[in-house]
Amino acid sequence: MDRHDGSDIDPADQWVLDPETGDYRLRLDSDAPPAPTVPRQGGRRARREEQRPAPAPAPAPGGRRRAGAATPRKAKRSTKRKVLMWTAGTLGFVLLAGSTGAWLLYRHLDGNIATVDVGTAGSKQVTSKDAVNILVIGTDSRKGLGVKYGDAGSVGHADTTILFHVAKDRSNATAMSIPRDMVTGIPDCPTKQKDGSTKTIPATPQGQFSPRFNESLGQEGRDPGCTMRTVTKITGIPVDHFVLVNFEAVKTLSTAVGGVPVCLTHPIKDTTPEGEGSHLDLPAGPNKVQGEQALAFVRTRHSLKNGSDLDRIDLQKQFLGSMIRQMKSGDTLTDPTKLFKLANAATKSLTVDTGIGGVAKLTDLAKDLSRVDPEHITFTTLPVKDNPAEGKNHATVVVDDTRAPALFKAIKSDVSLTKAKKKPATADSKLRGAKADPSQVRVLIHNGGGPQRAAQDTLEWLRNTKGVTHSTNGGNAPGGKQDRTILEYAPDQADQARALAAMMGLPATALHPGAADAEPGADMTLTLGGDYRGAGTPLADPDRLPDDIPQSRADKEECVG
Repeated sequence: MDRHDGSDIDPADQWVLDPETGDYRLRLDSDAPPAPTVPRQGGRRARREEQRPAPAPAPAPGGRRRAGAATPRKAKRSTKRKVLMWTAGTLGFVLLAGSTGAWLLYRHLDGNIATVDVGTAGSKQVTSKDAVNILVIGTDSRKGLGVKYGDAGSVGHADTTILFHVAKDRSNATAMSIPRDMVTGIPDCPTKQKDGSTKTIPATPQGQFSPRFNESLGQEGRDPGCTMRTVTKITGIPVDHFVLVNFEAVKTLSTAVGGVPVCLTHPIKDTTPEGEGSHLDLPAGPNKVQGEQALAFVRTRHSLKNGSDLDRIDLQKQFLGSMIRQMKSGDTLTDPTKLFKLANAATKSLTVDTGIGGVAKLTDLAKDLSRVDPEHITFTTLPVKDNPAEGKNHATVVVDDTRAPALFKAIKSDVSLTKAKKKPATADSKLRGAKADPSQVRVLIHNGGGPQRAAQDTLEWLRNTKGVTHSTNGGNAPGGKQDRTILEYAPDQADQARALAAMMGLPATALHPGAADAEPGADMTLTLGGDYRGAGTPLADPDRLPDDIPQSRADKEECVG
């Protein structure tokens, strides 16, 4: 990790903005009296005084002028020339001083930012004409914080992780939270070492209880690039950049914006022992949090309904949405003093990939992403279910393979979740009419990408539990593997297709009618694709989000808890 930590900082880097004058001034020590400010150009009164011609000398007796006295015309021309030279010189000095101050301020902010080279895990482009995916990682590192927040020796794991996807046309964005206690595999991870070499940390396959997603950072020396690779492995969505923030970031940013409004449906009082938990104490209703209280708000979980990370994610989504509104409202982005505080706090708290390392690159990225209106920024959570190995206690969770693929597809396809409320046609609405009796359904089953034994398991399930006795195992699909399950049928087999679709929970998009009627006694053809999860497990329509995907919008004030 590289940081220009200012150990060899030049005194000139102490130029700061004076909020009363709007000028930059040099402050070598916070306790020392301020150095003289860079002067502004003179006001209107000063300019009028400077440009007013000097009074002409009184004429000598007898109407003759004193020796050496200039004529009025020459005096006026000389004065005008001097004023122009003085004004130009002053203006040049002010511009130079202003440019120097801005440059020093730029250097100061630029030196705050730490970077990590994640190699091929990310993109070297700052912005592009394509969609942008940024992984925001909140680390639980206690480095330099002592025992105040517990586990002072923590190496820093991925405690809070949000995949922020911005659509190609910048019309919408989706922020998907990833539960830290989700059990998932972690892929091989090449990491850059201090000596410039690359060390590959071996993959950790998914077991019953481990590894957890938060171990994709910190554990075994994994860097943020490892977390990026893990997210891509889970979702199929390539991650372009990462932004890593620590505990101090929440405190300083929430203070810099003047506090973040939040709202609770129930009071929260965390009474866990000292050194553990958040110790948050807030009444129900609207509150405003900043500093330590803001950090406690996003960290608390023991006092919530299930005491789990899933409950805490709801608080974090509300906090982030409210902070976005707070930054875009009022005078935060137009007040120089507030903007400097915000920029200084943000850059001090950030670690980013080298692709966006530096103030100029981050500014370009921020300008690009700010085109998205908060009304079209949706917060959601990666669909998970209780870990079957532990039961329904929310201790750990696993990816819900029946609901998650539809959300991943929507994100990759730039579908705005704020507009994904219209339900597409279902199999029943597409195939209106009576359903055939199961004993009349005839189907040939191929495995075209499903799990091993998918065709045979489906055949046995249909025969033994649904009464579809005319079902046949056709083995592997002739056309090879395919992503989606398809049921092909002839027009005169529509009643059979309706029956089979209802039994198996097939979406309308899986039904492919043919043009000609079938021969008497012919079978329909069911090809199980990569979306097939097992006999009796309904298939989600890839073009439809499940009804229970949690959603909240950045522009809406909601009470949670």
